[in-house]
Amino acid sequence: MNNFDLIVIGSGPGGYVAAIRAAQLGMNVAIVEKESLGGICLNWGCIPTKALLKSAQVFEYLQHSKDYGIEVSDVKIKFDEVVQRSRNVAEGMSKGVQFLMKKNNITIIYGYGKVLPGKRVEVTLNEGGIKILKANNVLLATGSRAKQLLSLPIDGKFIIDYRKAMVLPKLPTNMVIVGAGAIGVEFAYFYQTLGVQVTLVEFYDTILPIEDKEIAKLLEKNFSKKGMTILTSSRVLSSKIIDNKVQLLVNSKSGEQVIETEIVLSAAGVVSNIENIGLELCGITTENDKVKTNSFYQTNVEGVYAIGDIVKGQALAHVASAEGIIAVEHMAGHHPQSLDYMNIPGCTYCSPEVASVGITEQKARENGTEILVGKFPFSASGKAKAAGKSDGFVKLIIDKKYGEILGAHFIGENVTEMIAEIIVARKLETTGIEILKSVHPHPTMSEAIMEAAAAAYGEVIHL
Repeated sequence: MNNFDLIVIGSGPGGYVAAIRAAQLGMNVAIVEKESLGGICLNWGCIPTKALLKSAQVFEYLQHSKDYGIEVSDVKIKFDEVVQRSRNVAEGMSKGVQFLMKKNNITIIYGYGKVLPGKRVEVTLNEGGIKILKANNVLLATGSRAKQLLSLPIDGKFIIDYRKAMVLPKLPTNMVIVGAGAIGVEFAYFYQTLGVQVTLVEFYDTILPIEDKEIAKLLEKNFSKKGMTILTSSRVLSSKIIDNKVQLLVNSKSGEQVIETEIVLSAAGVVSNIENIGLELCGITTENDKVKTNSFYQTNVEGVYAIGDIVKGQALAHVASAEGIIAVEHMAGHHPQSLDYMNIPGCTYCSPEVASVGITEQKARENGTEILVGKFPFSASGKAKAAGKSDGFVKLIIDKKYGEILGAHFIGENVTEMIAEIIVARKLETTGIEILKSVHPHPTMSEAIMEAAAAAYGEVIHL
């Protein structure tokens, strides 16, 4: 009963997807999970945060209902119910994963897993005791956790991480969010929209620093119009708790200043969960906080694979899932294609949304590539105007010589759904001209992609 073809440690979007694919390929699979099925993404990340953001968007719509000819009065936020809805959504999704485990005859073992030499796994069971399992292959999918800054020690009450930010007992009056990547920006939008005075502090010179600068600047402008305070090129030097308030010493472009706030959300990135999972015991090689693997996610130890946030690459749920599938198909003797990390979409679910893939305009120019840049604003889109959501634009970076789509950068309503067109186009090596000559339905937001391609070639109609 303790022998398996594959043991997966961690049931996040990398681990549980890999377990299901392995079961489909005929393997006898066990999955070890220390908390809830679905991991951070399903329980404390991707899914519940989107539920929170939807509540904020509904509230924002109601606040602007007059713009649509509808009068709504006495709109109130029941914050505890907003939080509970988010938790219910997460719980439902976790139960869905449980169903999938049962459907695919995957053994679930609740406890803390550690790989041992000889492709064995030691599980410290949640119910007590230790169990030793044996497998032909072991897959490490242990994910990541919030990064702690020395100047901002997380105490779970005044200085919190993203998990606590999802279940606060009440709305604070004000909040400082340190780190303006996707996590920080999404929470900034959520809390500012619900009436909290948010200050967003970012070390780099723009929020969403990995995005195209034009996108970042427009989002920054949009957030500022909402009343948010944004401090870029800034860092927290120290923090103190005085009289149930947090005092932050922040060094910004205008010099040092003290900011007093009720609560601070530390959203300065994540670190890999690679401690105490048996890497040293097995002699598994690591490099810069990551497990070192080949393109099929094999470690240097035969039969041990690693995927997700603990390996090199974007720390994203959809990346972990893709890596997990490649890893188990390789175990099964198939010949999967290695993952193209240059064709991975990044999405931020604030409002307006941000979505991108490939290189930015700045990077292309730095590389000395001759490019065409096509841009189409949603202010010229009939569908966007009708929806009352005309902020934003679509921007395409196209190789001038070959027509290759080098990058795409979107900001606007529902652009996280639109970016998939470009992912498929790039996978199929579609050119900018082919996008331009592909008839898009009218009226849709997606027309902006065709129009942006037209703009790149000087053929845009509606500008």
